[in-house]
Amino acid sequence: MMNDYLLDLIAVTCFFSCWIGYARFARKKAKNTHCIARCLHQHRIHWMYQLLGREVRVAEAALLANLERNITFFASTTMLVLAGVLTLFAQVERLEAVIASIPMTAPPVHMLIQFKLGILTLIFVMAFFQFTWSMRQYGFLNVMVGATPVDKSGQDEQLKAYALQMAIVQDRAAHAYNYGLRSYYFSMAVLGWFFHPLLFIVSSLVVVYTLYRREFKSRAVQAITQGMLILDEREQTKETKTV
Repeated sequence: MMNDYLLDLIAVTCFFSCWIGYARFARKKAKNTHCIARCLHQHRIHWMYQLLGREVRVAEAALLANLERNITFFASTTMLVLAGVLTLFAQVERLEAVIASIPMTAPPVHMLIQFKLGILTLIFVMAFFQFTWSMRQYGFLNVMVGATPVDKSGQDEQLKAYALQMAIVQDRAAHAYNYGLRSYYFSMAVLGWFFHPLLFIVSSLVVVYTLYRREFKSRAVQAITQGMLILDEREQTKETKTV
């Protein structure tokens, strides 16, 4: 029995090490490597610069509303998932019976099942906080967009600095959204714990690998990076002609 608890402890330690370790790794690597976070930040800067020259900003309003709609969907879904997980606390015995009926699973322990449900609850609470904070920051961005003066010349350095601050606010909102999505990914790993601690460890490693591939090595990242380089080159050419 002690060995079983030891394996569960190792699995939980591996899980949190994967989650926290990957978050720190991704944040550090994004500073000097082309990835989704780094390249999309540059696209947001270009977007905000383009916004300065438009008198009618219906397109921007529609795009921001679409982004907020996606986050609102996940925030409301997270509340439903939380309600479901909390309901399971009153059905632990039934959940144990279901787990025990599955072949090759570890024998369910009442207190351990409750602890696992508690971890899931914590994960989705954190996800909810991240999604709602992302929604609020997009609301801040809408206010800043509404307050942005028009600069058709594109030479006003103060407005360029203001556009950069708008891009930063949007970038922070996107980061909060990304952290919320990561919570969903890692919650999938926790599901493996209900069957066996070893499956929990393997699931945690698979989630880290999946996130790394999608954020740093996917075809979408390559396309986004090439698009960023094209826009950067175009801006440099425009500045050279202006000079």
